[in-house]
Amino acid sequence: MRSADVYEQYFAGECVYADVPRRGVKIALTAESDAGEIRYLLTVSFFPHRDAEDFGISYDACRTETLYAAQGRRSRKREAKLMESLRVRADALAAELSGTIDWESPLIGARHG
Repeated sequence: MRSADVYEQYFAGECVYADVPRRGVKIALTAESDAGEIRYLLTVSFFPHRDAEDFGISYDACRTETLYAAQGRRSRKREAKLMESLRVRADALAAELSGTIDWESPLIGARHG
C-alpha cells in the first residue's frame, strides 16, 4: 500500500484524555492507494503540547475517518473538494474525544504533499 500526506497542520486545541490535558491537535489528510483503489483518511490527534517546542504526538487521543474510498487514483480536484469540508469533519472527530480545535491558532504552517 502506498501512502501520501495530502495535508498536515498543527493547531491549538483543548482536550482531556486519559486524565492528561491536551493543548495541541494534529490534523492530517492522507491518501492511500493499492491495486487501483484510492482511499482518503482524515486523522485528528490531540497531544499535550506543554510548551512551544513540544510536538510529541501521543496517539491515544486520536480518531480517524475514511472520507473517500473507490476505484481510481489521486486527484487534485477531489483533494480540493475534501479540503472544503475538512474543518467540519475534523470538528466532529474532535467532539468524539470531547475536544475542540482552535482553527484561528495554528502552531505551524500547513504542509501540502
